[in-house]
Amino acid sequence: MIREAARVIHAGGLVVFPTRTLYGLGVDANNPEAIGRLFQIKRRSAAKPVSILVKSRDALTSFVAEVPEAAIPIMDRFWPGRITLVFRAKEGISTLLTAGTGKIGVRIPEHPVAVQLVACLDCPLTGTSANYSGAPGVSRIEDLPRDFLNQMDLILDAGRLNGGTGSTVIDMTTDPPQILREGAVSKKELVSGVINMVDK
Repeated sequence: MIREAARVIHAGGLVVFPTRTLYGLGVDANNPEAIGRLFQIKRRSAAKPVSILVKSRDALTSFVAEVPEAAIPIMDRFWPGRITLVFRAKEGISTLLTAGTGKIGVRIPEHPVAVQLVACLDCPLTGTSANYSGAPGVSRIEDLPRDFLNQMDLILDAGRLNGGTGSTVIDMTTDPPQILREGAVSKKELVSGVINMVDK
């Protein structure tokens, strides 16, 4: 089923898949038409950027302009999962993903299904939640509206997920790094011997 999901994504389709806490909506992050369809279905404002999931740190060089030294201890301690790091986007990255900010959020997934899915892909995967924009994320497929599900090309149902808060988002383009959203990793946990940072 995961290989079929990868085939659907490579063909420009939309796939609902499990993340650590909630279900996500994945498309080929290199495919502008697929990203546009994601925005349309989610009813998401073009002013909101979309993060991506990659299979390894080595993949970062394809999508980010530079990896600051301050990012290394964070990745060492908290990846995979729990932390989304925002970097300066490499030239050519779709402005649909960056919302024109020139920045891209990146995370390595933690859920085994998401890990296998990303490993099967030759492209980054969008990491946005599977829901209508503004609606809460869901930990069960059956909690998604039927009209939303009907627009999906494939659904990877892993049962009830853990739920809870999403990833903590940290902007690595500033010095010191800036917490944009406190989530699965608290500021206290981050600053305890890891890095100095400021709140948004």
